[in-house]
Amino acid sequence: MKIVIGGQVEKKDIEKLIKEKNPDIETVVKSDLEAAMLLKQGQADYYFGACHTGGGGALAMAISLLGKASCHTISMPGKPPVKEKVEQAVQEGGKAFGFTGDHKEKAVEYLLDALKA
Repeated sequence: MKIVIGGQVEKKDIEKLIKEKNPDIETVVKSDLEAAMLLKQGQADYYFGACHTGGGGALAMAISLLGKASCHTISMPGKPPVKEKVEQAVQEGGKAFGFTGDHKEKAVEYLLDALKA
């Protein structure tokens, strides 16, 4: 599995969290535009991105290139990720996921659990 990390904040920390949970996952840190392009071209399996709202800078490029149906905001300010909603987003075919930087630990944990299920 290859995950490209875009968004606006916490990119290296997100990559570190992914590697801590599963060192076999290939990760690439890119700008949000480059990350979304890699996913659109089939050169990555999933996109993770963080910003301060979870759905703006984290997903804007992904939404514009992939369409809203493939993109899910899994946390927002004051609304941490909910495991069941993350699982639902993955089951619905989500490929790009945005969250707030302060929720990165749970967001990455729930996403990786859902993606391997």
